[in-house]
This record gives sequence, C-alpha cells and structure tokens, in this order.
Amino acid sequence: MNTRTLSDLTHMKQPNQTNASRQGHPGRPEHPGPSEHLGPRYSRRTNRSRTGTCLLILALFSFAGTAHALDRTPGWPEASTQTETPFAIRGFHIDLRVQVMTVQALKDFARELADFGMNTLVMEWEASYPYDRHATISNPHAYTRDEVRDFVAYCDSLGIEVIPLQQCFGHVEYILQHGRYNHLKESRTDLSQVCPLKVEENRALFTALFEDMASLHPSKYIHIGGDETRLLGHCDQCAAVAAAEGTGKLFADYLVMICDVVTRLGKIPVLWADIVLEYPEVVDRLPRETVYVDWNYGWAINRFGNVDQLVSKGLNFWGSPAIRSHPDNWYTTDWQKHFNNQRDFIPYARQTGYQGVVMTSWSTSGVYGYTWETDYEAIRIHPMRNVYPLSGFRILVASYAQAVAQEEPLDPREFVIGYAMERFGLSRDEGETLWQVLEASPALARVEDPEEVDAIRMEVRQAVARMGTLTPRSHREEFAHLQLMLDLRSFSLDVRKVESVYESARYDRSMAGTILPDLERLMEESDRLDERFTALNEGFLKPAELTEQNRIRSEKLRKIHAAVEQAAVEQAAAEQAAR
Repeated sequence: MNTRTLSDLTHMKQPNQTNASRQGHPGRPEHPGPSEHLGPRYSRRTNRSRTGTCLLILALFSFAGTAHALDRTPGWPEASTQTETPFAIRGFHIDLRVQVMTVQALKDFARELADFGMNTLVMEWEASYPYDRHATISNPHAYTRDEVRDFVAYCDSLGIEVIPLQQCFGHVEYILQHGRYNHLKESRTDLSQVCPLKVEENRALFTALFEDMASLHPSKYIHIGGDETRLLGHCDQCAAVAAAEGTGKLFADYLVMICDVVTRLGKIPVLWADIVLEYPEVVDRLPRETVYVDWNYGWAINRFGNVDQLVSKGLNFWGSPAIRSHPDNWYTTDWQKHFNNQRDFIPYARQTGYQGVVMTSWSTSGVYGYTWETDYEAIRIHPMRNVYPLSGFRILVASYAQAVAQEEPLDPREFVIGYAMERFGLSRDEGETLWQVLEASPALARVEDPEEVDAIRMEVRQAVARMGTLTPRSHREEFAHLQLMLDLRSFSLDVRKVESVYESARYDRSMAGTILPDLERLMEESDRLDERFTALNEGFLKPAELTEQNRIRSEKLRKIHAAVEQAAVEQAAAEQAAR
C-alpha cells in the first residue's frame, strides 16, 4: 500500500473530470476543507483550504486502515487485494424520521462528505419534507421548499447528487396516521403498509408524491423504498390473492405499478432489495435499469435470498452497510459491529461487482407504537428505538470513507488508532486506549438479571476510567460527543441497577424510601447530561428536537422516580401516624 507522507497527500491534485460524469466531483468549485467538527454550533467554521482531491483526504488515515491478518466474520469470503474498479456511487443515507437536523448542519455534513469522497446523498425526508398538494403529511419540523431547493443546489455545487427516498409500500406510518389516507391501510391497527390491491388510489397518491419530490430533486433517480413489507397478505382481500396466486405476486404487481409511475417521470427507480430477494421473479417484470440496494448490517450474505442469482443477471446492485442500527439505542452503540460491517461487506460489494455503496444511518428502527383514539384513530406514533444523533459518529463516517477508498479490507483497530493520532492528537498508546474504550460491551443489560447488570456495569465503568485518561489536543468537541455517549451508557447502567431492585419480586412500598436517594441522584445526573447534550448538539438538531430527545431519553427514569417518591411520602406519613 502506498504510504505517502501527510505533506505529500495535501499537495497532490486529481485529474480534471467532465461535468458529464457523476462518478467523482465534476465541476466542483473550490471550497473550505473538512469541518472542524460535526456537532455543536455549526455556524462556526474554519478557513482551512481544501486538501486536494477528496479521495486523497481519506489517505490521511490510510497508513492505519490496511488489513493484514484480520479476524473476519464467519461465512464471509476472503477479500481480494487486487486492483478493482472504484465504486461509481459512493453515497450516504440521511434519515430524518426523527432528530431533524438544521439546514446548516445538513450543508456542513454534505460538505464533509464531499471532502471524504462521497458523490451521492440519499435523503429520507419523511414528514420533514414540505409536501405541497399533500401538506397534511408534513410535520412541525418540516423544512420550507426553498430550504430543500437550496440544500439540493448546494450539494450539486459540491458534486453530490441528492436522491430523494419516498416510501410507497411499507414504512408509511407517517402517511397513514392521517385520516385523509385511512382508505389505503392494509391493517386498521398497524399503520406500516398500504394495501397493494388499492391500485388506482395508491397510483394517484404516489404519483403526486413522486412528482413533488422530482420537482425539487433533479436527480435521475427516485428511491422508492419497498423494504420490510411485513403485512403482505394481511387483509382479507390480500389473503385471498396470496392463497390463490402467491404472496410474491401481490408484491410484484404493486411494485410494477410503482416503477411505472417513476419511469413515466423520466426517473430510474431505486429500491431496497430484501423483499425482491425473497421473491426474485419480480425482477423480470421491472425496468432493466432499476437499482437494487442490498442492505447488510453484518449478517450472512444471503440472509434475504440468493444475491448471486440476481447479480448474474447483470442487474445494477448497490450495497448498504450501516452505522446506526440494532442494537444501538440512546445508551449503547455496537462500535465493533459497525466497524466489522465495513471491513467485511464493502470488499464483498466491490468483488461482487456492485456499482455503488450507500452507508445507511438510522435515526430510529422504523417500527412504531401508537396512541389511539376510538376506532383506531392515530393520535401519535412513537418510534420504538432512539439513538444518539449523527453528530457523534464522525469516526464511523471516516472509516466508511476509508474502506470505500482503499482496495484492502479495513483494519478497524489500526484505523481507530490512526484516527486518534491524526484527528485528536493522541499518541499511539492513547489511540490503543480509545480502541479499548470502543470495545466495551454494548450488551443490553436485563433488569431481571442483576448479576448481568453488575458485570456489564463494571466493564463500562472501566471504559469510562480509560476514557478519562485521554486528553484530545484537537477537535475536542468531536471527542466530547464520544465522552458523552460513553457517560450516557454508564448512566443507563446505574439506572438499570436501581431498576433491578424496583422490578424485582421483593420490591414493595416499604422499600421506596431505600431506593429514593439513588433515584434522586440519578435525576440530578440526568439533568446534567441533558445540558451536555443540548450544548453539544445546539445548531445540529432543530431546537424542538433537542427538547424532545432529552424528554424521551429521561422519560422512564422520571416515571419511576415519581412513583417511588409518592410511595416513599405515603410510607413516611404512615410511619409518622403510627408513632
């Protein structure tokens, strides 16, 4: 592997590219280099000049990112180290279902992606999109149409193509929660999916939504979603069709109609490949140019179906790893899973001939609970999982960019050590310490198992102690996100410790006074964590989202505290009266 010096890399330039190509950064104007941080106070920027080609910026970490003898995930093929054709599409997916970012944060993130060599953004706007004819769908966090138009134009100036993602089958809770669309539901009690037999009604709705997206996104692509259609064959009419003709036909017929809508707009449909892999016969009925996105977050290659069978047909595949997915939540991040996902899946995608990769980053799981009114009128939908905002994951974005740029599989440990040295000014030994911190158990401690809670809690406390020995010399605010995420993890396990008593069979009202002091201490700590979170993410998330995220994160603790406090007061009053 070429190991040029930092000085060499920052003075090298890339050959000019034509505006006809979207595979690099055509016609991109000079602009400042990578952000000083991706988090607090996004309006504060530095004026560092750009360091030559965006791909070569990645090489700042290349000395630390090459794999030699790696412990690969079982079942994955050995990656070739022969020269391969670079991915034409080097993309990132931004999920705005929750944790809606400010416009400035979106622009700053896009600029850093461009400097990392990315040329594509898949925007899952959901209800943050300012729909026109279907304005009912947009939520209070929605951007203005001018803001979306301006953001897309800004990305274009960076050489980034913005592809809108408009779900049209499953994952449409944000649409079906509104009474205006009740007639399209596959289920009265699960708002995730439209009924595929409501062909003309769905055609009318999604034609309007795709036209709206196309009006603000000049990309040649529209991502139509199409994943996790768990309710196929659920309603009586669909069940009858599935029994007579097969569940796959329900899926295929509907997808053919949706792709027809997209191609009539002059666009190329892009869709998640999981259900297509389950019913591969559908590809023979879809437009030849359709793009299939194989999302794999660390599992067996053919989890959804035989990928090689479809690739052999000459279809256009992109691959999608993830940096925020299960088991991640507000209090845990499985760093090892995400690094290993990049190490294993990206070389596989390159070897298999995928034309692109798009890193997914999920703000929530896409599964919801509901607050209902009479007759299943949805009052509110609740995401089933919340995670730390994208502001805290620059190290994973950088490792993804490195894994895409180099031919060899990423070596996660060496990458983190190199990143710690280059980005935070730490020594190699300190970089090793950071790696050990990121190795701490991400396990979800069960309150019904106090011994498990104690074991995980002790391991995480050791990680906190290690983190406390590190003092970054640069990019301190980025480092502060990592510290806060670890402190939130430790805090959550302290809460679990108290919960293991509160939820045990031995807990009764007489014990309320015993655990109340611990709960009060945790409430005070929760408030301090809220303040840190707000300070770090001010300017990254919209203000109302900051408040909402703090509320969600502490809601369970506050409910337990209120119940225990009431019981303790009553118990103290009863004891006083008995004297």
